[in-house]
Amino acid sequence: MSDAASASEETPRRRRRGGERAAAPAVPRGQPKLPFKPVDLISADELEAIHQASLQVLKEIGMDFLHAEAKALLKTAGADVDPNSDRVRFDPALVEAQIGKAPREFKLHARNPGRDLTMGGAFTAFASVGSAPNSFDRDGGRRPGNHRDYQNFIRLGQTFDSIHLWGGYPVEPVDLHASVRHLDALFDMLTLSDKPIHAYSLGRQRNLDAIEMVRLARGVDDETLEREPSLFTIINSSSPLRLDTPMIEGIIQMARRNQIVVLTPFTLAGAMAPVTIAGALTQQNAEALAGLVLAQIVRPGSPFVYGGFTSNVDMKSGAPAFGTPEYMKTAMIGGQLARRYGLPYRSSNTNAANSLDAQAAYESVFSLWGAVMGGVNLMMHGAGWMEGGLQASFEKMALDADLLAMVADFLRPVSTEESELALEAMREVGPGGHYFGAEHTKARYRNAFFAPMISDWRNYETWREAGSPTAYDAAHRLYKDRLDHYVAPPMEPERREALEAFVARRKAEGGVKTDF
Repeated sequence: MSDAASASEETPRRRRRGGERAAAPAVPRGQPKLPFKPVDLISADELEAIHQASLQVLKEIGMDFLHAEAKALLKTAGADVDPNSDRVRFDPALVEAQIGKAPREFKLHARNPGRDLTMGGAFTAFASVGSAPNSFDRDGGRRPGNHRDYQNFIRLGQTFDSIHLWGGYPVEPVDLHASVRHLDALFDMLTLSDKPIHAYSLGRQRNLDAIEMVRLARGVDDETLEREPSLFTIINSSSPLRLDTPMIEGIIQMARRNQIVVLTPFTLAGAMAPVTIAGALTQQNAEALAGLVLAQIVRPGSPFVYGGFTSNVDMKSGAPAFGTPEYMKTAMIGGQLARRYGLPYRSSNTNAANSLDAQAAYESVFSLWGAVMGGVNLMMHGAGWMEGGLQASFEKMALDADLLAMVADFLRPVSTEESELALEAMREVGPGGHYFGAEHTKARYRNAFFAPMISDWRNYETWREAGSPTAYDAAHRLYKDRLDHYVAPPMEPERREALEAFVARRKAEGGVKTDF
């Protein structure tokens, strides 16, 4: 058995409290869907001004592509490739010709078909925190990411229905050697959970390994995998106006196999992008369009998601700021740009707080609502992100899971069926009565309203009698309890064995080189 397999079967913490809790549901309650049209923050003319300015950037300034094959592909397609540098310039007609080829809506397949997700249209999906270098919980404090914490984040996220997919490694398991880390981490993700997953674009072989591991976990052949996209990758341009070798390999290898490319420029206004919102969005858009051109040249019609991550920095310290008014505006306008190009839209739930406090909560709420109003289809870093992305917090994952569940419940349509109009209940109670004992109430007691996991809705006196628990206390207890009662999702033995054999073989081959 591989190291990954033995690690994934490590027995979770034993139950400390009496009583049994039912296992988490095998399938989600239902993917959230926006019941309203996204908000257009700027006019059609203003949106077109950003589009035209982006085309001008690509034509006059261009993008650097640090990859020989990519430059050759772009040159063959008609781009102007500087023979003495990595600079590529695009005629507007070449860019416009690629718009509309990628699908407006497609399905992301999980190894558990009940967890398949629709990307695009009015559908939205919430991902976990991804790529944090440090872990945090109240017991152990802040520490470098490690394999045990990584596995526990996967276990914890699996128990929350409001977390629909994995947006990368919740925390980087730095105690695993970089040459084989992706093998162990993906094995854990595919066995400790049955939700859709993400593959890091850190060189060609890691992408190919991830594609093969997802194929084995799903138990399908190559043709089916290419017909049914089963993993996605985030491609971050090295703003300003550059795509590096590992990211370009991700575009090429994933698009070639018809897997999902999410192109997300990392544009922070005042640092890696112009300080104005319009200027930062113009650069974001130019970088995203350049990635779209490459992906569609590699494989026309391959799934592509327009990503927005434009925020601002604190000009006094240079530190990234999130959940700001600027962030909300760019999240909403990013959605408008995605809709203009007929592409699904990615945004994020972010904050820059260093502890689980009011700042963490209100910045997350601002981020979420900017994205939701902007028509987000893929919400990255939905649960657990702290410290501007430098920390994955167990308690914050529990708190965010509650927040995401509230958002999902808000998006659920209001029924006006006759039974829901409750005329019989009003006749039963009449003037001056109450509805606590009404049959209509009792029949709907468990599902009448959203049931929070964190919020403590009781009066001051009973709260004090209970020891004055805080939201932090509740999140800590919830995360511990979820881990105590975690149950691994079932997996067909032959699929697990195939994954184990693949991981063992690739490790014996040395994994991947740790330089690019």
